[in-house]
Amino acid sequence: MIGTVKRPTKPHDAARPRGRPRSAKARSAILRAARELLAEGGPAAVTMEGVASRARVGKPTVYRWWPDRHAVAMAALMEGDAPRQARRVPRSALLALRQQLRTIAERFATPTGRHVATMIAAADLETEFSKAFRNHFVLKRRAEGRVLLEQAVREGEVRSDLDAEVALDLLYGSLFFRLLMGHAPLDASFTDEVLNHVLQGLTRKKSSIRSGG
Repeated sequence: MIGTVKRPTKPHDAARPRGRPRSAKARSAILRAARELLAEGGPAAVTMEGVASRARVGKPTVYRWWPDRHAVAMAALMEGDAPRQARRVPRSALLALRQQLRTIAERFATPTGRHVATMIAAADLETEFSKAFRNHFVLKRRAEGRVLLEQAVREGEVRSDLDAEVALDLLYGSLFFRLLMGHAPLDASFTDEVLNHVLQGLTRKKSSIRSGG
C-alpha cells in the first residue's frame, strides 16, 4: 500500500509571520482620520471604531499599529497635519537638537496642536489622555534629546561633565511650561533662545551659586 506523500516543508514556511503585514498606506489613512477627528471634536472624538471607520480599515488594523485610542491621538499629533517632508540631516548633534525643538513648536502651532494643548492644560494629570501625552510625546521627545546630547558630548560640542538630566529638564521643561501656560508664543524663536541659554549659561563667568550665609 502506497502511503500519502507529504509535501516537504519549505524553510520560509515556518518563518512566515501570522496575520496580514502592516500597510504604510493604511497607517497614513489612520493618522489622517485621527487628525480630522481631533480637529473636529478633540481627543474624546478619537476612538478606535471612529478612526477605523473614517480610515476605511478594519479595527484590528488600527490595533496592529497602536494599543489604544490615546496612542493613536498622540501619533497623529507627533506627525503633524501634513505628510512628512524630507529634511536635510543636520551636520551636528546640536543642530539636530535645535531642529527637534523647532519641530515640537511647529506641531503645536497647527490647529490640531493648539486644540490638544488646550485639552491637556484643562485635563486632570491622571486621565488616560494626559498619561498618553506624557509617555508618547513628552518622554519620547526627551529621550530623543538625551541621545543627541550624549552624541554632542562624544563629538566635543558640549563639555564632558554636562549634567544631562538638568539640561534636559531645562530644555523640555521650559518648552512644555510655555505650551501649557499659554502666556507667550511657543515658536522656533523661543526654542532657539532656550537652547542658546542652556548652552551659554546665565552668567558671564563659569561659576555656581552656593547656598549659605
